[in-house]
This record gives sequence, structure tokens and C-alpha cells, in this order.
Amino acid sequence: MPSTRLPVRTAAPSLVDPRGPRLGAALTTVVLAVALATGWVWLLALQAVVFALGAAGRSPYGVLYARLVRPRLGPPPELEDTRPLRFAQAVGLAFTLVALAGLAAPTGVVTLVATAFALAAAFLNAAFGVCLGCEAYLLLRRATSSAPIARTVPNPRAATPTRTEVPA
Repeated sequence: MPSTRLPVRTAAPSLVDPRGPRLGAALTTVVLAVALATGWVWLLALQAVVFALGAAGRSPYGVLYARLVRPRLGPPPELEDTRPLRFAQAVGLAFTLVALAGLAAPTGVVTLVATAFALAAAFLNAAFGVCLGCEAYLLLRRATSSAPIARTVPNPRAATPTRTEVPA
């Protein structure tokens, strides 16, 4: 009996320069640190909007990087899949929404802790290139899918080192 299943088509993942998300993580670190230090709720809410846009694939920090920073740099050696990055933005959004919801609590501990967790994750990405949300995405994908997934791929446009031969 012939199979009635249709073949699954998967679009090639969208790829980005990994230096852009790291700049976004650095800006997020500054925004969350200021919000935590000052108690400015509006700044926390603004970062929640940035996370929401990033989860939708329209990060304002990405636009800033693409227009102001990227033209001044050479091509990156690797490109990064956007799916883990978008998942990480959704996780950041969840933490900031919990922080904003925590404002309804009488003590504000929930807001403080949720903001501190988001700040720590952003700092790890900005300073060391460790994206906790991206790693969580990859773990979930590996646990639920048989298709291989990698976070980065070599950039074909990057300059490859040339080998020089030494005469004998």
C-alpha cells in the first residue's frame, strides 16, 4: 500500500552574524542593570518590547547592528541560526513579563529575582558568548527531533587563510 504521507518541506534556517546578537546582549545587559539599579519600570517594560520583537525576528538591536556596526567589520567566520536566538528572546520576554507581573506582589522580590536572572543571562552572552536560551533550545531540539541541528555554520564569504608553501 503506497504511503499517503506528504513529504515534509523545511525551509533553510535564516542565518545571522553572531556578533549582532552579542551586541544586543550587551545593550540588554546595560538596560536591565539600569532598570534593576533605578527601579525604572518603564525601562523594564521597554526591554520586554525589545524581547518580543526579537522573538518575532525583528530585533531593534539587530537593526542597529546591521546599519551602524556591521558595515565597518569584515565578514564573520561563522554564521548563526536564528531559531535558537529567537527562542532565547522569547525566554527573555518570559522573564521580563514575570518581573513586570511581580510588581503586583507586595514585596517586589519576584521582580528583583526575575530581572536579575535575565540580566545574568544577557551578561553571560555579552561577555562570554554563552547564550543560555540558545543552549536550552538546542537541548530541546535534540531531545524532540531526529534531525541534526547546529547553532553555527561556516560562513562561505569569510576570508579563508591562505596556505603559503615554503620552498625546500
